[in-house]
Amino acid sequence: MKPSSRRWLAVVPVFAVVVAVGLVFGSCGGSSIPSTPTPTGTGTATVSPTATPRTPSPVPTTVTATPTATATAFPTPTPTPTAPAGTRWYEVQPGDTMFSLANRFGTTVAALAALNGISDPSVLRAGSFILVPGGSATTTPTATATVTATRTQPPAGASRLVRNGSRSSNAIALTFDMGGRVDPALDIMNWLIANNVKATIFPTGSMVQNRNTDAGRQVLALVAANPGLFELGNHSYSHPDFTTITEAQIREELARTEAAVAAYTTLSMQPRFRPPFGAYDARVLSAVGAAGYAQTLMWDVDTIDWRPEADGGPTAASMAAKVVNNAQGGTIVLMHLGGYNTLGALPAMVQGLRDRGFQFVRVSELPLD
Repeated sequence: MKPSSRRWLAVVPVFAVVVAVGLVFGSCGGSSIPSTPTPTGTGTATVSPTATPRTPSPVPTTVTATPTATATAFPTPTPTPTAPAGTRWYEVQPGDTMFSLANRFGTTVAALAALNGISDPSVLRAGSFILVPGGSATTTPTATATVTATRTQPPAGASRLVRNGSRSSNAIALTFDMGGRVDPALDIMNWLIANNVKATIFPTGSMVQNRNTDAGRQVLALVAANPGLFELGNHSYSHPDFTTITEAQIREELARTEAAVAAYTTLSMQPRFRPPFGAYDARVLSAVGAAGYAQTLMWDVDTIDWRPEADGGPTAASMAAKVVNNAQGGTIVLMHLGGYNTLGALPAMVQGLRDRGFQFVRVSELPLD
């Protein structure tokens, strides 16, 4: 995640807002469902940190979500359609849902669906384009298509986009963003320590300096005290969409976070950067690369743990099952230290991955192809 292979959203006649659990933001393809049994339990299983990794189960058969029988094929887009005034084209990323996009662009699922003539929002597909609020009448998806062409061969000095590690390895990287909600961050960190699970933490600078809670600073203290288990990456200071700010503002966001973290630990966040909302383009990759962040870390399994169950978010059991069932060699899992059911999901998730023969690593240790 090429201009010649861009797909567009289809209009299908069934009205339903269904979250596509198979989509994962940051993958080069769809999710995979292995033939290994789905873990049972409610996420309270005891995990043995000394379990001997086994060879990962064979590459599972890819399962592609299929629209209803009456759905029409995705139309071939015109070369350079112009977005209406007040909107712009957005390329759907793995892990995007109508709900997350509506929140991100300050609108509603119904309004977003109406803007794009989408009758079944569950058929969102990574790589297709949709209209979102913002931009001008001259905005076209051509620029985004150019970005896609540069992803495999970025300009010299640009940050390398990493969605996953080598599929031939048995390594898997758990990553946790920290910003906004931080309960139960400390409980998650202590559980990882107690169970000898490596992870990479991506804090925002504003959370480190939050005057209402010292949880962010305590997380940094635990990271610094356990360098064999944890490492840091930069997740910006105020969590803006980097594709909407200037290069000078990008540098400021990164530098302010570095300064905030440096007040509490000597550990460096470079060369790891995770873009807020997973939003990037060629300009962003160039700017963060020039600032010392050689890797822009995405993911290929998204737990969507930031969403509460009341809003359609995952339970602890479904979250654990999603990760265990969709993990492949080199998988990068996206979670949050403030995830609603993340703590409850970890025991079954970690045990299930260990049972499949995976070994936990920090992203700096992830073998890359």
